[in-house]
Amino acid sequence: MTIDRRHFLAAGAAAALAAPAARAQRRPPDAGIDYKVLDVAQPVETAGKIEVMEFFWYGCPHCNAFEAPLSAWTKKAPADVAFRRLPAQFNAVWAQHARLYYALEAIGEVERVHRKVFDAIHVEQQRLSDEGEMIAWGSKNGIDRDKFGEALRSQPVANRMAVARQTLIAYRIDGVPAMAVAGRYLTAPSIVGSHERCLQVVDFLIEQERRARRA
Repeated sequence: MTIDRRHFLAAGAAAALAAPAARAQRRPPDAGIDYKVLDVAQPVETAGKIEVMEFFWYGCPHCNAFEAPLSAWTKKAPADVAFRRLPAQFNAVWAQHARLYYALEAIGEVERVHRKVFDAIHVEQQRLSDEGEMIAWGSKNGIDRDKFGEALRSQPVANRMAVARQTLIAYRIDGVPAMAVAGRYLTAPSIVGSHERCLQVVDFLIEQERRARRA
């Protein structure tokens, strides 16, 4: 599977893929075409459930566009599915945004303001690439400055970032957004041509994993 780090598809390429993507949605997903089966299965964080993981970057316009359909999908996810996010770290700015995500997670705010981070970057044109910017933004969104600052500088957040970097390497991710299912499969909107098709493939892989566990 080839995933282009440069946020995947330009507008012209996306338009060119529209017709093939529409046709693809009418056929069952195929390994090697719509998704990749990992050579080595990766560990998951949620035992007993089928884990679905999104690799993302707050600064990625394609992740921003994917957030709305993905959020709608997560709200309807079956009870045996556990969803989690993993922020990619390909350079210093990406790493700062990963720190932002894990600090918000540490203080229990990530679900409330996850969408607002995307809006701050893509609508309000804020960089949120250093601690001062993050704390100022958080304060405007009802987050305690001291608590947030402490989380941003904390060892647990640094540890989470280190694990995330290793996970990114283990999955051989080189672009976002991308979706992993059960530590065994990878797909992405860029692979299948649309957000809708990507989530259809995720549903297919969930059911495939569910059947394998029943066998």
